[in-house]
Amino acid sequence: MKLVQMTDIHLTAPGKTISGREPTENFKQALWHALDNHSDADALVITGDLSDWGDLEDYQRLRDILSSVPMPVHLCIGNHDERETFLSVFPDLADENGFVQSAFDLPQGVGITLDTWGPGTHAGHFCEKRLSWLGEKLSATDRNTWIFMHHNPVPIGIAPMDKIMLQDAEAFAAVIARHADKIAHIFHGHCHLPLSGSLHGVPFSAPRGTNHAGWPDFKAERSLSSSDLPEAYAVILANETSTMVHMVEYGYAGDIRNEGSPDYADWDRLTMIR
Repeated sequence: MKLVQMTDIHLTAPGKTISGREPTENFKQALWHALDNHSDADALVITGDLSDWGDLEDYQRLRDILSSVPMPVHLCIGNHDERETFLSVFPDLADENGFVQSAFDLPQGVGITLDTWGPGTHAGHFCEKRLSWLGEKLSATDRNTWIFMHHNPVPIGIAPMDKIMLQDAEAFAAVIARHADKIAHIFHGHCHLPLSGSLHGVPFSAPRGTNHAGWPDFKAERSLSSSDLPEAYAVILANETSTMVHMVEYGYAGDIRNEGSPDYADWDRLTMIR
């Protein structure tokens, strides 16, 4: 099974930039790159901050761009989104409680998208209704499950980001702990940093994002730090027993060199000197 995860696309009006980068063009480039190199992917999942300001036109533009994607697409919303506005364009993505959540079949199991949006805050929220919904979906399957969400469910050790992580983290973690044996991986965004870790033994990861990049400033107390590192998305390769996650820095503009054969018989100390 192959999946593509994009996150923090932050769509804005064409021509508008964030940190000197044009989000809509960068998102299109990410899609083109993914479709060129990973057209065999079983699904594309975008884990939130679809719009930078939750504008109707951004969601309409997203709908139009995604209309030509040949693989199934699954969407989460993040803190920069507006749920009601989003659902006016994507009404079929609401669950029975009006949250942007879904469970869907994958070749190796089940995928679940979660809604961690809360009004008037950049922090993540996961209320009792959402907790109950997730518990029911996990209880209903005995297959491997891959979870996608926007906010990081674990502190990353950078104070300004940890202030806006998932606020209901303990309650969320309790649900994960009860079903850890069937959750293969959790994927998130939000931090604009490449991250990996585990929660009750369940691995999680995040790629950098398709537009502006963060920087891990562990001394920061109030403001987040940014950088000019390349735009990126994730490619996920999974089977019944393993999940491998690559961060593809499609925004890298440097050379890609041929380093020679990995076959030990072809190694030569003299010719391998760089």
